[in-house]
Amino acid sequence: MSSSIRSDVSPGPQIRETPGAFPSTPGEPDSPAVVSSQSSLSQAVYERRTEYTVPQKIRIKVGSWNVAALSGTEKDIGSWFVDGKGISESLSVLSFGEDDKAADAEDVEDVGHQEARRSKKKPTVPLNDHGLVPGGDDVGLYVLGLQEIIDVSSATEALRPYNDPWPGRRWKQAVQDALPDGYVKVAEQQLVGLFLVIFAAPKVAPTISSVSTTSVGTGLMGYMGNKGAVTSRIVLGETTRLVFINCHLAAGVESGSLDRRNWDAAQVLKRTRFGPLYNGAGEREDSGESIGDEDFAFWFGDLNYRLEGIPGDDVRRLLMLHTRNEYRQGQKSRRKIDMELAVHDRLSHDHCTDTDSTSQASSHSHARSSTDTAATSLASEMLDPASDPASLQTTLASLLPHDQLHQQMQKRKAFYDGWREGPIDFLPTYKYDVGSVGMYDSSEKKRGPSWCDRILYRTRRDKQAHEDRIRAEEAAKKRDQEMKFHGVDDSAINEEVLFDYDPANDGDDPGYDPDADAEDPEEVTTAAGFHDKINLEYYTSHQRVLSSDHKPLDAIFTLHYEAVDPDLKAKVHQEVARELDKAENEGRPAVTVVVDHHHDHNGASQTSPSHEGVDFGDVCFDSPKTHTITIANTGRVPATVGFTDRIVVADQAAGAAPPWLRIRFDRASNRDRPPSESHDVYTLEPGDAANVELTVHVKDIPLVRSLNEKKSTLDDVLVLRIHNGRDHFLPIHATWLPSSFGRSVGNLVKLPEGGVRKSQDGHDESHGVKWSAPREIFRLTESIEDLVERAVAEFGMKAVAEKAPWEEKVGWPFITPADEGKEKQKLKERVREALDHDQPISNAFSVETAAIERVEAVAETLLTFLTALEDGVISERLWNDLEAHMVENGKSKKSPSPEEERLRILDILTMSPAHSTSFTFVVSMLVKLIQEIVAAAATTTEDASRASLRKKLEEIYASTFSDIVIRTPLSLNGKERRASLGRRRRVLEMFIRADL
Repeated sequence: MSSSIRSDVSPGPQIRETPGAFPSTPGEPDSPAVVSSQSSLSQAVYERRTEYTVPQKIRIKVGSWNVAALSGTEKDIGSWFVDGKGISESLSVLSFGEDDKAADAEDVEDVGHQEARRSKKKPTVPLNDHGLVPGGDDVGLYVLGLQEIIDVSSATEALRPYNDPWPGRRWKQAVQDALPDGYVKVAEQQLVGLFLVIFAAPKVAPTISSVSTTSVGTGLMGYMGNKGAVTSRIVLGETTRLVFINCHLAAGVESGSLDRRNWDAAQVLKRTRFGPLYNGAGEREDSGESIGDEDFAFWFGDLNYRLEGIPGDDVRRLLMLHTRNEYRQGQKSRRKIDMELAVHDRLSHDHCTDTDSTSQASSHSHARSSTDTAATSLASEMLDPASDPASLQTTLASLLPHDQLHQQMQKRKAFYDGWREGPIDFLPTYKYDVGSVGMYDSSEKKRGPSWCDRILYRTRRDKQAHEDRIRAEEAAKKRDQEMKFHGVDDSAINEEVLFDYDPANDGDDPGYDPDADAEDPEEVTTAAGFHDKINLEYYTSHQRVLSSDHKPLDAIFTLHYEAVDPDLKAKVHQEVARELDKAENEGRPAVTVVVDHHHDHNGASQTSPSHEGVDFGDVCFDSPKTHTITIANTGRVPATVGFTDRIVVADQAAGAAPPWLRIRFDRASNRDRPPSESHDVYTLEPGDAANVELTVHVKDIPLVRSLNEKKSTLDDVLVLRIHNGRDHFLPIHATWLPSSFGRSVGNLVKLPEGGVRKSQDGHDESHGVKWSAPREIFRLTESIEDLVERAVAEFGMKAVAEKAPWEEKVGWPFITPADEGKEKQKLKERVREALDHDQPISNAFSVETAAIERVEAVAETLLTFLTALEDGVISERLWNDLEAHMVENGKSKKSPSPEEERLRILDILTMSPAHSTSFTFVVSMLVKLIQEIVAAAATTTEDASRASLRKKLEEIYASTFSDIVIRTPLSLNGKERRASLGRRRRVLEMFIRADL
């Protein structure tokens, strides 16, 4: 069972569900007074809230009842909670006035008949009871807290990992059926046997917002939900915060139970957390998420505090002296009470030697006789109940000093921080025989009566007064200690410093004053700055409800508050919007974005006339294309601009631009940028303009494959953020030209004549295999062989002293100097274009291009092409077979000859002819290159040097091509990876080394 479960319904931005991890909305110190945003409009409207609030008055009825998990209790809920029935005037000191309802009291069914006809299928309240407290549609907010709607003494229920919703639904429906038409449920929360539900009148419900409910379990292990609290926070009229706490604290009269009740209450205060609270401006407030931040709080339920320092048996007898008068002579309960009182009198008489017991029994006997005498002599003389020793008021006043709750409040151990309670003018609500009006527990345990069920309340003013008192006491204590430190023991020495502080009495509050809540409504300054008033009208129990061993009780409050008037708010909203629009137009930054038109070498426009943003036209693999836009400040104030995070979908990379687009301004960015921005920003003065280069460069092979397969497009929308101004949205578009790079061998051998560009979708497999190997590999390897031969010949004819490139960089032409100029980039682009159009590679070069430059461009293109192959020249499946064969050979006692090993490798590769042929092209080219380069060095070096050169070339070529030709599993660990690397090189060496 969760110890804290929250259900929130709050306006404002979305929040995270981790407690304590809510999003913040930091302010920006450099923001101007007027900002073009919805939040600034809401804030400006909120600052004028006094103009659109009107006084309102509402009755709030708070009810509490421990139903003891008894069936049939729901039949009574409408009678006492909604209609105000079941109150016994004779057993309550509270005055209900002389209205028509009170005048009809004589027609109410007597107690004996009521108890005799009790049934679980019908309400147990007396017939002809018209109700003595307000109800029906006179109440705007009904707040009901129930305890033990299921049997919480059952370990099965207490340890259940979820709430059983059925009991809560049953009670909710019972309340709904009893309420007048139109009442709406605005909050609900259940924790095992605790249930809280709030209904609002039709006119009140639409004004309730920021509803948040939560629960805290304090039962078994301090965590389970058999004890604890369910709590709800609402905001009334967008101005007044109300919190309702329904609790069930630890039971028992044994040692430690009192401390546990106090601990339970402290845990509820500590662990209760509501959802974030947002003001009328839509801004999250710094407070409002815990108990104590509200304007008015109501704490009710079965608090379980008992009467202490007085025998429970004496309390039962004393109270039944009053309740027996509810019955006529001879009625069942009257006989039962009289019998118990008579037994008690005999026992008291037999123990008369005990001075204390005799004195107590005599006083109780006197009270009984006084009650009888008073009952028979009312016609002759009416005594003031406050001065009548036999009156109910006197009895209650004598018991209340023994109430644990009042004692704990005075000792500052629980509910001392501003909580208060209305005058208790009713009998203890626990524990009765079920079905009885006035028979306290007659079971073998004979539990002592107590006011277990309570309704407390607190205002923001009450809490602040308590905090002020604590601060004053701490200041007084500090001054007293300072005086003692300075040796001032007699306060009379300095008449300006008079303190009456006694550490021994620190924490004691004045005694409980039952008349403290009978004053006029007090004014409370709310968190929103309004002045509300609250008044307790009624606080009473419903003594004549018979279906539980607890008597239900309720309190009715009248709340005067300021509420938002929607029509007035709409009017203020329109006025503020007009004012902000005017200020915005005059003071906010404004820029204009101009997209420069580009033309190709033939003078044709590369930008589509129908495209509103930047259209890059046709884009190829690894061929950057740049367009320029101009951002001009056309406003009257400086404008801080920059591209910010754009809106992306699930499969798109976040950031200001997609990975294939680069943004570059023609100036340095600001050193300081707004806190809300994570990207570079640039400030333009009025009349200034910035040129921005946007470059499309598609080089990522996975993206190339996705574009080839038409799973992705080169489309996006950039967001140009104008700080404190209006965002500009810049669409980006480019047309992808299919590429032979990034494809599989199986796909390449099915391409038609004319290359990948000839087929509209980039691949045409309708006619099956067309080539024995990818024509691109054939053209590249063939061209390299031819160009190396020509390069060697050209260099030999030069009369220069410089080193040949194959001497300067062993591994040439596949290993070249790192710096790459624009000319080589253009050459490689032309080579790729020739491949994609299935044209001879020689067509990519002009006559003036040297053979060395040509071969280096083609060699680098080959490396890129082989690296980009989806399945490699030797696929992972083929490699697994090859590697298994090589591992097996390694374990064999007789190693195969190189020739046998080459034949076995070729035999395995023939399982995929296209891969086998491609491998043959590559190794044949490498062998030819080694021969050409070694032959070129023959004229200038010794035999030993040529052998060394050959060996180096073989090692470098094997190392370079083994990584890009062969595809291996990605899941290899370090040791396996090193062993696999050696075997891959071995495969290449078997075909290019001359000594094998």
